[in-house]
Amino acid sequence: MSSQEFESSRAPVASRIVRLAVWGAVGVLAVLLFALVAIAPLTTGIPVWVGLLLVVVDGAVLVGAFRGLDALRSRSLALLVGVTAVAVLTVLLSQILAYTPPIVDDSGRPLPGSIASLEQVELNGSSQWVTIRGTSRENPVLLFLAGGPGGSELPSTRKHLGALEDDFLVWDQPGAGKSFTAVDIGWLTPQRYRADAVALVGHLRTRFDKQKIYLMGESWGTILGIWLVRDRPDLFHAYVGSGQMVRTTENDVMGYELALRYLEGRGETERLERLRRKGPPPYQSGNPILTYADYLDVLNRIMSERAPGEGESHDILIDALLAPEYGFWDKVNWVRGLAKVFNVVYPQLEDLDLTTQAAEVEVPVYFFVGRHDVNAMTTLVEKYYAVLEAPRKEIVWFEKSGHTPLYEEPRKWVEMVRSRLLETPVSRDRGSGR
Repeated sequence: MSSQEFESSRAPVASRIVRLAVWGAVGVLAVLLFALVAIAPLTTGIPVWVGLLLVVVDGAVLVGAFRGLDALRSRSLALLVGVTAVAVLTVLLSQILAYTPPIVDDSGRPLPGSIASLEQVELNGSSQWVTIRGTSRENPVLLFLAGGPGGSELPSTRKHLGALEDDFLVWDQPGAGKSFTAVDIGWLTPQRYRADAVALVGHLRTRFDKQKIYLMGESWGTILGIWLVRDRPDLFHAYVGSGQMVRTTENDVMGYELALRYLEGRGETERLERLRRKGPPPYQSGNPILTYADYLDVLNRIMSERAPGEGESHDILIDALLAPEYGFWDKVNWVRGLAKVFNVVYPQLEDLDLTTQAAEVEVPVYFFVGRHDVNAMTTLVEKYYAVLEAPRKEIVWFEKSGHTPLYEEPRKWVEMVRSRLLETPVSRDRGSGR
């Protein structure tokens, strides 16, 4: 066989390989986009009937591409364009149709007089998202400040702390979840968070005719929470801090050293040496969240071994991925918010020391502390508690918990919040000050 004849025989084989590669790539992409459409009713606010309609349209695109066209290129292009268009429509609908589930009675019907609202509010020139949930509009307002910076626990608080919906509200902070684009992330500062929080409290006081509200912070939210009750005690009845941060740099160095001891004790020499090479925090350069995550992952292992909780599983990432409050694009921003906002805001907290910067507040303070918390060191919380001057203060220990007792022991958490906050003299005040 001549070289020319050999090359000619190879041409059909090469053509078939190219055809298979094209179909394979188009097929994989089409399956992924079809899967996104199929799971929409399970993971977003898109109703089941709308989801089924979108699946039918996707099927029609597939049938049309094969029946109406003969050429491979035309079929591939038609299929790709069609499934992409349906997927884009699905993403848009998931954003538009996002909602927070209604509060229902024992028969599953919306509870008369209740409120379950997912809405935007204007705070200092930016539109930010809040959920407002409660069995009655007359109940006291409890504002929850999520962890992070850049975190959002909007669906997790609804899922695990729903029993508090007599007096529960969640603010999705700028740079997190649905509010990811509310503020230019590069310009986020602790001062901006404080100003926006005060503006939100003002909005709540006006809307619900309250002179004061209750405040709860988790992890990073405890820093913001203490700042608020320190600077504006006139706005709040009481404060609850969970995973209370006190001195960020000292806390992080203690966590880093604990991680080294843990790895050394288990003979994990490779990871131990990697942490040693990075050195102790604080971390400012590169991608700080990934550097912190290297030893924080070890601390999470420690807490999972020691803190059994109440036996209920919890994962705020899974909660976010399945939440009807978040469209598909919000879910992407949930992850982006954690990474990007943390890197901007957390390095600005390097000099935080609440023992000197907030040694006195004029509202009752309750620290809800997981006994096995090594993310926010309990020894530092105890030191802060010792020097803190407040009208009333208390540490409530959660013996089965690590950093997140609100999710690890939610039943006890709800009981403690109710008993502590409703002990305050004014629990159902009106705008007149009653």
